[in-house]
Amino acid sequence: MMRAYKFLLRPTVRQAQALGEMLRDHCSLYNGALQERRDAYRHASKTSIKYGQQSAQLKDIRSFDPERQGRWSFSSQQATLRRLDKAFAAFFRRVKSGEKPGYPRFRGVNWFDTVEFPKDGDGCRWDSTPHDPVTRVRLQGVGHVKVHQHRPVAGRVKTVSVKREGRQWFVVLSVEQVQPEPLPATGSLVGIDLGIANFLATSDGGFVPNPRHGAKSAAKLEAAQQALSRFPRVRCDKRTANHRRAVEKLHRKVRRQRLDHAHKTALDLVRKHDFIAHEDLQIRNMSKAPTPKPDPGTPGGFLPNGASAKAGLNRSIADAGWGVFLTILAAKAESAGREVIAVDPRNTSRQCPECGHTSAENRPTQEKFHCVSCGHTAHADTVGATNVLRAGLVRREAAPA
Repeated sequence: MMRAYKFLLRPTVRQAQALGEMLRDHCSLYNGALQERRDAYRHASKTSIKYGQQSAQLKDIRSFDPERQGRWSFSSQQATLRRLDKAFAAFFRRVKSGEKPGYPRFRGVNWFDTVEFPKDGDGCRWDSTPHDPVTRVRLQGVGHVKVHQHRPVAGRVKTVSVKREGRQWFVVLSVEQVQPEPLPATGSLVGIDLGIANFLATSDGGFVPNPRHGAKSAAKLEAAQQALSRFPRVRCDKRTANHRRAVEKLHRKVRRQRLDHAHKTALDLVRKHDFIAHEDLQIRNMSKAPTPKPDPGTPGGFLPNGASAKAGLNRSIADAGWGVFLTILAAKAESAGREVIAVDPRNTSRQCPECGHTSAENRPTQEKFHCVSCGHTAHADTVGATNVLRAGLVRREAAPA
């Protein structure tokens, strides 16, 4: 099985400059390859350029520009071209399936933040100074960079990636490990219902409060952004270090708080239960802005469509971090030998778990469930979690052996 390790880098001033130049040159390579594909297709011949053709040009590109493209790892440049090829493959897949295509776009220097080395030892070397108590990673064109290794790496390092987050640099290792021993069986089964008022409710009547990290930091973030906005682009050189870093630090703090809560909640579920069922939520669709409603009586006017209320709901959905939590839950369950199943969320909070009657009237308020057929009363989120568990068990039984 594959696992990822992420460690903070502590480069020197010169190494940090080299890392920035590496990102810049890989971004330039990515954009140049994208432009070549666009120009070839716009030609009357409608030529389609593939990864193999562009990879074959790398030798000439490196020879022509030894001061920039020639400095960096050949394999990492191939990985950048594969990244573009994957973007086009996903574009064509979306076109065929009728989804919104999303044609690959050019990347600005600030939006290109990762360089991958496909193999440890090819342009990079993890733990390049084993004789030294300080862990380092060697990167071609950069040197031996100190790593703040806060935990041991178990397994064989397969790939190494360098990532920039704000003003910090990280190294991400993809490691191949043997399957760990599963946790002892508990015999417990649970369904979970994700929400806003409570982060999640379980089928056994438990609740995990929603920490609302983003909402709690909203006032400080607003003040920091206002201070930053006082310096427009033409006067950005007047910003102090505190102005530039305030917003970044707050966003980074909220992101780490959200990750910490997701890890702890998922670990608690995995330790207590052998089987976990959750809703197969389409989070991107849930957080879409409402469609504008043109006013037929007023040319150029629009009718109220609840956009303001929906924007607040979308912020709450993003703040909860359901997608991050479900990804972490699946990874921890795999390591622990637990089973996780996603089920269709439709009507899970409207169907009575006692008599099976389904109606929107069964849920008169956000929290209350009252069946209009049999009179069963419970918390709506607990009812949803119970129905999710039942649907998960049915799906497990129906799955082929």
